[in-house]
Amino acid sequence: MLEIFIDADGCPVKPEVYRVAQRYSLRVTVVGNSRIRIPAGDWAKLVVVKGHFDAADDWIVEHAAANDIVVSGDILLAARCLEKGALVLGHRGDSFTQDSIGEALAMRASYAYLRELGTITGGPPPFESRDRSRFLQRLDETIQGVRRKG
Repeated sequence: MLEIFIDADGCPVKPEVYRVAQRYSLRVTVVGNSRIRIPAGDWAKLVVVKGHFDAADDWIVEHAAANDIVVSGDILLAARCLEKGALVLGHRGDSFTQDSIGEALAMRASYAYLRELGTITGGPPPFESRDRSRFLQRLDETIQGVRRKG
């Protein structure tokens, strides 16, 4: 059965995932480094991981399966999940795919280098309502695509 995994730390679209998951009767596993509130019900589960910096990412990679959906803005986590056949959506509605992950990793490395040089000092643009809308649309399309595949 299709499951949605949320990389919870810093994820601004958790409420949207919960609504869509309930509409489609899907399970959601929220993974993070600390306790957070999740909806009541046996369809939603919270996993709190302790340990090293990437412990939540490691847990998600270990448990996500082919055609599961992972919601994360972490490009390195996205690459690892894609290797397992999972589908990955960023918070702004970006779909990470085998075709696009190489470019995303290269851009990540470039930005890291420019930050080290002091050329880039700011972070990403603010999260806006159109980002939320784009995410909802992409999540719905992704679920429909998995269901069509069978």
